[in-house]
Amino acid sequence: MSLKPQPIEPVPQETARVARAAYPKGNLYMQMRDVLGSVYTNEDFADLFPKEGQPAEAPWRLALVTIMQFVENLSDRQAADAVRGRIDWRISPRPRPC
Repeated sequence: MSLKPQPIEPVPQETARVARAAYPKGNLYMQMRDVLGSVYTNEDFADLFPKEGQPAEAPWRLALVTIMQFVENLSDRQAADAVRGRIDWRISPRPRPC
């Protein structure tokens, strides 16, 4: 696996609107995004990847999901379900389905 440049995409407006409607007071992950913005970047992990090979999933995204998984004491399967199904995980910043 190699690390290819992947910009951190902004949260789609409709996703943010739905999340704010579902959590009017916000929650930990939404507050984290609002206050900290992007916690990790690809550059934070660049030394861990070779220059050649098939592109890896963005390491910043995997690190963030791992932290969220730890906070909620979720199994790998439960974390994958949360990435797919929870709007608050989608705007923190937008994890993609596993």
